[in-house]
Amino acid sequence: MDEGDLALWLLTPPEQGPLAFDELDETERRRANTFRRRGDRALYVAAHVALRRLLGGYLRTPSKELAFARADCPRCGGPHGRPVLAGAGPGAPHFSLSHSRGAVLVGVARTPVGVDVERMPSPERVDICRPALHPYEQQELAGLRAPDRPAFFARLWARKEACLKGMGVGVGGWTSEVYLGEGGPDAPARPDGWSVLDVPCGPGHAAAAAVRGPAPRTAVHRLPPEAVLDGGRVPGTGRRRSQPVPPGPEPVLVFDARGAREEELP
Repeated sequence: MDEGDLALWLLTPPEQGPLAFDELDETERRRANTFRRRGDRALYVAAHVALRRLLGGYLRTPSKELAFARADCPRCGGPHGRPVLAGAGPGAPHFSLSHSRGAVLVGVARTPVGVDVERMPSPERVDICRPALHPYEQQELAGLRAPDRPAFFARLWARKEACLKGMGVGVGGWTSEVYLGEGGPDAPARPDGWSVLDVPCGPGHAAAAAVRGPAPRTAVHRLPPEAVLDGGRVPGTGRRRSQPVPPGPEPVLVFDARGAREEELP
């Protein structure tokens, strides 16, 4: 990748077929096995297979050989900051992963990056989570018509999670300290040194990406569902061989409500 490039990869997980579970490491497998619902487990596995195969493509390395670690937290110095490639050199790509029911988003860049995808919340959920917003964001939310608030909240929360993940501090009590609203003459300043952008992802979800530094050259690509199946592969990670998401109202990510009604695993 070139400096200043941001590659965003969207995936709608496959509805059926064997996922490449054996490409995960022991930590990822243990985590996958903690999920009680089949849909949640499959989403986690699909997301991490996609991340491994994409990074393997950029690095020309088999996905199973990749190892992950944590950068130091910029707030306390503890080893729980952004995920990074273990043992990678200074030219290794930075990355971020997010998944929400029916949707996966991966971001790859040459500078620290964070991404987030959020399923549209219910009005009740918006009311519960409102105190976690910046005071000025709460004013912006209150100024909207009630039917418009869930989409605004999802878009705003995706920006927050993306930015805080990119910084490496995670989402905590400081969500109310960071302003990422719509802006305006009297609005507070956004986080200094970070570019935050909304990511088109179709109805049912909101998504965002944050990159340290000036606004990047951004390409949004769609991974075919079979890319995370056993025996599948991701398309070329170069710009020429990938397939950009076309503009317009075509859905890219569609929430499959069947996953919410699945029985728990034995």
